[in-house]
Amino acid sequence: MEPAEYELMDAVEDRMWWYRALHARLGDALAGVDGPVLDAGCGTGGFLATLRRGNAARPLFGLEWDAGAADRARAKSAALVVRGSVNALPFAAGSFAAAVSADVLCHAAVEPSRALAELHRVLRPGGRLVLNMPAFRWLLSAHDVRVHNVRRQTARETRAMLRNSGFRPIRVCYWNGLLLPLMALQRKVLARGDAASDVAPFPPWLDTMLHATTECERRLPFRLPAGGSVLAIAERP
Repeated sequence: MEPAEYELMDAVEDRMWWYRALHARLGDALAGVDGPVLDAGCGTGGFLATLRRGNAARPLFGLEWDAGAADRARAKSAALVVRGSVNALPFAAGSFAAAVSADVLCHAAVEPSRALAELHRVLRPGGRLVLNMPAFRWLLSAHDVRVHNVRRQTARETRAMLRNSGFRPIRVCYWNGLLLPLMALQRKVLARGDAASDVAPFPPWLDTMLHATTECERRLPFRLPAGGSVLAIAERP
């Protein structure tokens, strides 16, 4: 990503509604996992810090390409964070009980098939993979350009990608569906090509309202047919 995006991420990821919503869903997806967890593409360490607060004794590892972001993640989470590429993970086979990769396989520098092969390799048999991917190519916007995203995909495409890489999909679904109309309006109608990043501090009242909407959706007894992101949970056989 652009260096400025790491600065923005580091400044707001502990309180911005989007990150809190994402981290809650990633945490839900890791429920019941016992053993070391890898955050592959951990950015400035917000999710690792969330995991650390939930379980101080859990062995946590992070991988990040940007050296400055890796330093911040290490300081923020007290995890073992190394610099490297998700295309060639610097870990031994079968090292992890679970791996998380949130909004990483969408980046221009990532080769999804290679990255998934590497994640498959470093997971133990029965290990859990949790992916978050931006949804729908028609939602590509100026923000995607700023963070070097070149892929947005459907739940069906994500499920097929996992199966083709040797994973057994457990659940693949959309989320952030209640806010999808606002997201589409902002990205496709209001925003311009030089629009500011989507990552920013929001007025407290608006941040509270947006987060509450994501929490209402999180508690729905059914899945929405569309959303701004795809969350996938899969297992290495």
